[in-house]
Amino acid sequence: MTLLEALDYASVFIFALTGALVASRAQLDIVGFAFVASLTAVGGGTVRDLLLNRHPIFWIDAPGLIGTAVIAAVLVFFTAHLFESRLRVLTWLDACALAVAVPAGTGLALSLGHHPATVVLMGMVTGCLGGLMRDVVCNEVPLVLKQGELYVTAAFAGATAAVLGVHFLPQGTALLLCAAVTLILRAGSLAFGWRLPVYRPRPPRS
Repeated sequence: MTLLEALDYASVFIFALTGALVASRAQLDIVGFAFVASLTAVGGGTVRDLLLNRHPIFWIDAPGLIGTAVIAAVLVFFTAHLFESRLRVLTWLDACALAVAVPAGTGLALSLGHHPATVVLMGMVTGCLGGLMRDVVCNEVPLVLKQGELYVTAAFAGATAAVLGVHFLPQGTALLLCAAVTLILRAGSLAFGWRLPVYRPRPPRS
């Protein structure tokens, strides 16, 4: 198994866990769990592959990825009640998933020889869109859009670190750097309140 394949499987499994946790909050049945978990797990990568005109799409070429998502869904279906705060578990698992999905998308775009700007965007798409789909479908406030939190910013910084690092480091090391930067920024936002400034409305001048 290559590094990119391993990243795909890890990203699918962890994102599927987050999708299933959201399904538990929505009190869905086990089929609903599997659907939301699979949507979350492969949503970002599917959009990435469509944008890059890559065929077959990654999970069609490796259907075991959907099986991995379903296993994660079943696991959460029978264990979600054990967690005191599913929202807290969800946010931290989502941070870990982001730190795996961004290098997965970035590494794929790098391996296909795309322009650096495209590589960064594909890392962001892979990391962010699955979770966005999950939250919209389950009528949750998207974690991607939580006020001022470092989410898309963390994905952008991680992908950019990989694009710059690949000029000085082996690609595998650059992708590890990508994962580290993404996780540090997202975890810092959750644990220490790191934020970007947000727009504050002001009364019009008279």
